[in-house]
Amino acid sequence: MIFRQFKVLPSRSRDERPYCWQLGLSYPLTSVKNCQMVSKRRKARNRNEEKTEEPDLKKQKPANDDDKQQLAKAEEEIKDEVKLPEVETQAKKSQELEKNAESVSEADIKDIPEAERQGEEHRSPEASEKPKSPDLDEKPEQKGDIKAGSSNEKGIEGLADGINQAPEPTAVTHQVLEDEENGIAKFEFDGVEYKFKERASVIEEREGRIEFRVVNNDNTKENLMVLTGLKNIFQKQLPKMPKEYIARLVYDRSHLSMAVVRKPLTVVGGITYRPFEKRQFAEIVFCAISSTEQVRGYGAHLMNHLKDYVRNTMNIKHFLTYADNYAIGYFKKQGFTKEITLEKSIWMGYIKDYEGGTLMQCTMLPRIRYLDAAKILLLQEAALRRKIRTISKSHIVRPGLTVFRDLKNIKPIDPMDIPGLKEAGWTPEMDELAQRPKRGPHYAAMQNILTELQNHAAAWPFLQPVNKEEVPDYYEFIKEPMDLSTMEVKLENNRYEKMENFIYDARLIFNNCRLYNGENTSYFKYANRLEKFFNSKVKEIPEYSHLVD
Repeated sequence: MIFRQFKVLPSRSRDERPYCWQLGLSYPLTSVKNCQMVSKRRKARNRNEEKTEEPDLKKQKPANDDDKQQLAKAEEEIKDEVKLPEVETQAKKSQELEKNAESVSEADIKDIPEAERQGEEHRSPEASEKPKSPDLDEKPEQKGDIKAGSSNEKGIEGLADGINQAPEPTAVTHQVLEDEENGIAKFEFDGVEYKFKERASVIEEREGRIEFRVVNNDNTKENLMVLTGLKNIFQKQLPKMPKEYIARLVYDRSHLSMAVVRKPLTVVGGITYRPFEKRQFAEIVFCAISSTEQVRGYGAHLMNHLKDYVRNTMNIKHFLTYADNYAIGYFKKQGFTKEITLEKSIWMGYIKDYEGGTLMQCTMLPRIRYLDAAKILLLQEAALRRKIRTISKSHIVRPGLTVFRDLKNIKPIDPMDIPGLKEAGWTPEMDELAQRPKRGPHYAAMQNILTELQNHAAAWPFLQPVNKEEVPDYYEFIKEPMDLSTMEVKLENNRYEKMENFIYDARLIFNNCRLYNGENTSYFKYANRLEKFFNSKVKEIPEYSHLVD
């Protein structure tokens, strides 16, 4: 049998007892303590509230028997009028407290809302009032939407719905939200609004989903985790590179790496480079983005971060790198060029030379912040357009022609009668020039074949003209030199009117190589491989297949 412990308290008046005792309930010791705390809090609150009760008629001293009788009647009337509508509710709560008395502690009392601890009947009138919801008792002019005497078919519920309804978004708000969803940034220049689409990587960085870290092998756990993630990406994206060689350079303390890290710690891609600060250049050794993340603009944004970081933290003005055939296009977009302006004495013997790679250089502009390059280009365009408007009227939009609305009665018109055409400087001779094709009929086919040649693995010896300093006697034997870059320039300048001329220059490259180099050399074999590939590409086009038979 379980005995509950009760505590006998000194005799008190009914009003001084805890509220739970006033209800005639018996409580174990823990519940008695709880009731005492509730009573103390109730008294403290009652001292701070304004006294709104009727004067206590018991404390008034009656002068005679008639006054006593009147006082007794007044007490009975007050008892009848005073109602405690929530006493029943409090009784139920007290019963629930009795059931859980053993599990209730003093610390738990602090978590009970103050309204429940103090009792609803002890609240002041101001505290017990609930916020009024809009109803029909309010004045019509306070509602704004309803006039006095007007009928509302929706009723009270419809009125509440109408008041709580948020204002409909305007067309401008819709446009702003649509621009934000599509990643479109905008700015104003000279009173004109310009918009440009931001890369997904820029948006992710601004939202804090990715970050760009510069790490090296400093034996810290987190940096080693990032370097290991970079090593794995480089080994996967560069399968022809020995894995041991990649690991050795990534963990080498003379190399630094900038990594794209998706939070919390997932490596998306990065660049490993080696700075030569005294010589004012840095060599980009590896550059790769995970194959699943290559459509979000991480590569371009990563290169912009690297340029700004290296230029601001080191005395470096140039980047050098050896790019394979698949990376040349990427590096061209990032400002790299095949034209090397740095003197060989600066970089020769310091950077790693790769067979089949193309040496490329990037010279950074000192006054450009590359992360803002898109906005800077738009500002330059806006400034240029403003300058053009001072000397031209091309920005003026004129109404369209109305003579062609009646399709049954179409007549030729004089071009000089078109509004604004004469003012723009148009002449009939310009029309004849505009109708001429910009490219020859064979341009597209020749461009595709030339691109395939440049991307072939055996094309690296023929991409650029032979350097006279490296091979002094070459031009003594070869009187009509040719290379793929020279063919590209001639093609862009429309100097190949016929496919025969294009094929002649291509064969000139192969014949020159075989003429200067012996049969046992690798260059001789490269020329044969590339010529075989070239012939197969020409034969794929039926109208040119007879030219290589």
